Amino acid sequence: MILEKIANSIRNNQYIIEKKEINPIVQYIEKNSFKSTKIFRDIGEDAAAVENDDKYILITTDRIKTSFIENFPRGAGYSSILVSIDDIYACGGIPLAASIIISLRDPNIYEDLLAGICEGSMKFKVPIIRGHTNTQGKCYELSSTMIGEINKQDYISAGNAQVEDNIILVVDFDGRIGKASKLFYDTTMFKSSEEVLWKRRSMNIIATKHIVNASKDISNGGIFGTLLQLINYSKVGADVNISQIEIPPTLINQGYDLETYIRMYLTTSFLLTAPEKNCTEIIAIFQEYGLNANIIGNIIKDPNLLRINNGKEESIDVLRF
Repeated sequence: MILEKIANSIRNNQYIIEKKEINPIVQYIEKNSFKSTKIFRDIGEDAAAVENDDKYILITTDRIKTSFIENFPRGAGYSSILVSIDDIYACGGIPLAASIIISLRDPNIYEDLLAGICEGSMKFKVPIIRGHTNTQGKCYELSSTMIGEINKQDYISAGNAQVEDNIILVVDFDGRIGKASKLFYDTTMFKSSEEVLWKRRSMNIIATKHIVNASKDISNGGIFGTLLQLINYSKVGADVNISQIEIPPTLINQGYDLETYIRMYLTTSFLLTAPEKNCTEIIAIFQEYGLNANIIGNIIKDPNLLRINNGKEESIDVLRF
């Protein structure tokens, strides 16, 4: 049964398991760290928001896996910029600058790593303005912090999904399977800076129109890993019709099925929730910017519950995040 197969794939997704395991850490920090009235949004958002006159300063931080650095240093360097860039765009913001932390055991991989970082910087037109470097590290580390900004009234939260919202999946179908992993869907490295920024401009337009309630970019947890985080932050549930999840033709031609596709890190991709009355306009905007967008489900009242269905009468409660 396809529903049970997909449900088990979601339950056994290691990235989803890892995300769930950090919940106690997040809860501890939320409870015990210093609070400031200058902070509008913080833990749980793709990009936290800090008060700054009529704008919010946006801040996000990401770490690259050690194995990725060791095996594909140039790709790891590039990805350190990419992952943080899309955190800023996911809330409707404009990236401004990046800071990088590097620690290496073998200085011989510096050249490729730095080349990848600078390639990402040039591709997304974001300067690298600060950082810290350790050339005598005991392990490989690479993390990035991205700063952005947005007008206060335009900020899109990852934690504002509303019951009865539709869930919209947005994906750039013009992509390739990455060299580092069959679960990495690359939509940027082979394109011009102008094209990748144009596609992301769609999120800025969406933000200014105030027609969506919540948004997240699709991370290494895949479609459902990202959705589970969104409903957790929003204290709602989700019911997804798996028959509405479209797979890019280039992946279908290479034998990818739904079970594999939902586990992929889809670059240039977002999940949004919005009222039914706004969805036609939202989908049209993304199509104008060369992105595929369609409704795959809706937000339900049951907190943190992920349910999947096949568009008929069959459904499964997959898990509670």
